[in-house]
Amino acid sequence: MIIIPALDIKGGKCVRLRRGRAEDEIVYENDPLKVAVDWEKRGAQRLHLIDLDGAFAGFPVNHRLITAVCRELSIPVQIGGGIRNLETAQSYIEAGADRIVIGTAAMEDPVLFAEICTCLPGKIGVSLDTEGGYIRTKGWVSDSGLTVESVMPRLYAQGISFIVHTDIGRDGMRSGPNLEMLKEIACAGMVPVLAAGGVDNLDDIKQLYEISRKSQLEGVISGRAVYEGSLNFEEASAWLAARDAAPQP
Repeated sequence: MIIIPALDIKGGKCVRLRRGRAEDEIVYENDPLKVAVDWEKRGAQRLHLIDLDGAFAGFPVNHRLITAVCRELSIPVQIGGGIRNLETAQSYIEAGADRIVIGTAAMEDPVLFAEICTCLPGKIGVSLDTEGGYIRTKGWVSDSGLTVESVMPRLYAQGISFIVHTDIGRDGMRSGPNLEMLKEIACAGMVPVLAAGGVDNLDDIKQLYEISRKSQLEGVISGRAVYEGSLNFEEASAWLAARDAAPQP
């Protein structure tokens, strides 16, 4: 299991939103490219980069900046936010993105999503952003009326290569991850799962690591905790690396 720093771009800046609310943001840095380079220098093995403006608008807003990040880094970068057609997904892959995270189109246009998965095999993951048991879309402002259980058979059949699950109520709040929901998704999953939302400290990482030993959980996406230091990125990454290197009973 690895820790994946989140780099959310809004208004050309590196920000974090509390519970996904556009009006409740924390600005961490005016230069996202500088932040991305710094994460690579600090040992990040992957970067989770989201165009928040694009998620709300429904189309890429920070494409040029995101392309610059992909071309600057040597570590894999996964992109999400406002990717609602094949052309946008392809453009990010061509720009150097390692893989694509899609939420709204996966829930609202199954035919289109199947086409994207077919055209970009092994590159497409689905973002399951849940609140109150239901998946939300369009930058988390719209209730799809769908549950995780109801959509997973279709998503597997369409060829998703990974899952990102975010508990919206915990995202940006540092209140601890939703362990029960993650167990349900990761233990029943057929593809790798990334956990997001609520991670605060090393104790949270240790609990998630125990889940990962018996499931498809392969990574934890962290934003506010690693930016504000309640989760020491280097310390937590070293702890995980030591666990992975140790003989397993």
